[in-house]
This record gives sequence, structure tokens and C-alpha cells, in this order.
Amino acid sequence: MNKVIPIILTFMATPIFAYIGPGMGGGALAAIIGFFAAIIIGIWGILYYPIKRFIKNKKKSKDEQ
Repeated sequence: MNKVIPIILTFMATPIFAYIGPGMGGGALAAIIGFFAAIIIGIWGILYYPIKRFIKNKKKSKDEQ
């Protein structure tokens, strides 16, 4: 019987009505966009600059020949 009471109370929970204002919504949106932008820019930095350096060195060695 003691194990059944928490399960019954879980399903009998009443809904909570909350208001998220424009300031909180805007801040949450900015945080989400910033998080994904940081990941994309990090991947870009890791991949772009070594490839750029490789192409630059390849062109330089081609010009020397």
C-alpha cells in the first residue's frame, strides 16, 4: 500500500499555470542561439584554418616549382 500512494499522487498532480514574460523568453532564446552558434564557430575554427593553411602552402610550393 505504501508504494501505491506516491504513484497515485503523481497522476493526481494539478497543472501549474506559469507566465514567461518577453524578457525571460528573449533571454532563453538568445542563450539557445548563442550555444549553437558557439558550437558551429568552434567547429568552423577547427576545420577552416588548417585547411586554409594547407591550401596556402600548396600554392606556395607550386609557385616555387
